[in-house]
Amino acid sequence: ALPKVTLRAAGPLLAIGLFGCGGAAPLLHPAQVLDPGDVRAMGGLAARAVVGGLGDELRTATNEAVAAQASGNAPSIDTHYAAGALVAASMAPDLSPIVGARVGIGGDFEGGLIYTGRGARADLRRAFRLGGAASPWALTIGLGLDAAFVGRQTHTLPGVDGENVFGFGGDLPVLVGWRSQAGLYYAWIGARFGYEHDTIKVAGSENPSPLDQATLTGDRFSVGGLVGVAIGFRHLYVGLELEADYANVSGTFGGVSARVDGLSLTPATALWVDF
Repeated sequence: ALPKVTLRAAGPLLAIGLFGCGGAAPLLHPAQVLDPGDVRAMGGLAARAVVGGLGDELRTATNEAVAAQASGNAPSIDTHYAAGALVAASMAPDLSPIVGARVGIGGDFEGGLIYTGRGARADLRRAFRLGGAASPWALTIGLGLDAAFVGRQTHTLPGVDGENVFGFGGDLPVLVGWRSQAGLYYAWIGARFGYEHDTIKVAGSENPSPLDQATLTGDRFSVGGLVGVAIGFRHLYVGLELEADYANVSGTFGGVSARVDGLSLTPATALWVDF
């Protein structure tokens, strides 16, 4: 049976849990799991940039909106505008804060919660020691559940209101990592598979335009890889991670169907405190 989590461990997790759960958050943890009852709290920054088709469609939709507004008109919803709206809502390219905590549960299990300012994620993972108990190598397989909520994205695109975005999904990360004998250094590499469903509800308006009435429904599938390192001493560490994903986003905006794919890059850094 798994040991009971101590109050010392539960407190930080409950505090982070008040933010909600889910969102496309970086992992920012090594392959090794914490000992039962041990807690790791962290805070830092993460960014997401979209390139390739994702970035092209978002840029095209933004240019269409700027040109339409310069002429005193509202932008029309065509295939390119719908694709840009799907990228803005589901990928949320931006810089965001990170606040999170992890706790060792026992039986080589670990759980965590992380909030990114535009969503949050809750996860559970299991570690497998490679080469015996004294080996510096470990493999972990996890399952994360995420949600996007109010304020998810800040990219300004008419008709795509971040205050009305809601989404849910999940991801499956697999990590292999090394830890130095004294526990001063960590390094990890892995793969991550994810899915998220996003919607935007119609906001009420006294004089509704086609954009005011446009609803959005989108699905994002992603697969990618990540690499990370952490350096520290005793209870304090600095972690760095870079994730690169190939994502396919499809759905409708204002009744117009669109599909777009491309790459996203998510660099992140955080300060860890173990106690």
